[in-house]
Amino acid sequence: MQPICYQVIGIIHSPFTEAKGTPIQPTAAKDVEGVVEIFPEFREGLQDVEGFSHLILLYHFHLAKPGPLQRKPYMDTTTRGVFAMRGPSRPNPIGLSIVRLLKVEGIRLHIQEVDIVDGTPLLDIKPYVPAFDARTATRIGWLAQRVQQLSESRDNGRFIQE
Repeated sequence: MQPICYQVIGIIHSPFTEAKGTPIQPTAAKDVEGVVEIFPEFREGLQDVEGFSHLILLYHFHLAKPGPLQRKPYMDTTTRGVFAMRGPSRPNPIGLSIVRLLKVEGIRLHIQEVDIVDGTPLLDIKPYVPAFDARTATRIGWLAQRVQQLSESRDNGRFIQE
């Protein structure tokens, strides 16, 4: 299969200058604010975005090193498949975060609940629509015993390029 290439549409800015210490999910970054800076050639695509309270950001884990298809997740001691966890070291290092949109100023989106390292390349933005996106999960796999640790969990730096 041929590789797929994506165009970076902007840069995500946050207070986190390195992966180590960054919250591992947006819900663990409640008061953390950041800015998404869209490149000027994509400005027209921001029309009407201010009507949404939350956005889905898709981005490239630019600091992640390649990893095996099975490894021990951050919040566990048992080896798991990469597709059963949300870490950045994966075959395609694509990240997804749902963030709160605070305001739009030109090509700058002010956001909150940021769990992303400063300088991260942005691939896409989609509006979060609960009727489309919210689901009631009946199973959350191995995380059922670990999810309560989320609020104090931070990246320990093990996914960073060496």
